[in-house]
Amino acid sequence: MITEKKGPDTSPATSLTCIILAGGLGTRLRSAVPDLPKCMAPVADKPFLQHVIDYAQKNGVTNFIFSLGYKHDAIEHFLQEKYPGLIYQSVIEKEPLGTGGGIQLALQETDADDVLVLNGDTLFDVPLRTLISFHRQHQSACTLALKPMKAFDRYGVVEIDESQHIRAFNEKKYYEQGLINGGVYALNRKAILDLQLPEKFSFEKDYLEKYYLSERMFGLVEDSYFIDIGIPEDFERAGRELS
Repeated sequence: MITEKKGPDTSPATSLTCIILAGGLGTRLRSAVPDLPKCMAPVADKPFLQHVIDYAQKNGVTNFIFSLGYKHDAIEHFLQEKYPGLIYQSVIEKEPLGTGGGIQLALQETDADDVLVLNGDTLFDVPLRTLISFHRQHQSACTLALKPMKAFDRYGVVEIDESQHIRAFNEKKYYEQGLINGGVYALNRKAILDLQLPEKFSFEKDYLEKYYLSERMFGLVEDSYFIDIGIPEDFERAGRELS
């Protein structure tokens, strides 16, 4: 693990800390980005990661932790060139740790009580201060931003009850409509680390789907812009929509 910090500290009373998961290989986008991490795929003349960082900054994020792995040097060079004043740390996986392992590694590098998590290959226009406020009000261990969708088979469905507790995670298949996990989270750092999860694990399978009945997990529904560049057709759509 390597960590790097840039910029001065910001008061925790007003700052938001965000982990960005940016270690994906992007195997389904090899034709578009043969030598780059998925989040560095060019979308509307800039790396997709730039869209994600700009969105986070616009929503009040001042402290960043980038969870990196594959071709991490390309991302670090980009950050130094494009965001010289950004307050950030990088945590680098020596081997792939899964989404959960990447999040856990980053959580160990902050003392913030509550931390946001974004995926470097997804843009979901959630109002992040609303999400973190909801998360704290409900004393949640993990709060998911949920996107309503219609006629889809690429994602599983998340069910919530009337008090917005997570009630179920349903497998991928065709759905006429449903709520999907939009890949934006608010996490209580202590609640996650106290579980002493393994070094390598899937956040979705080994944390969310395993612990939602025993941990306080909530869902906040946001019907706002969502794009996931993980497959070529949505990568191409992002180029049109974000230009």
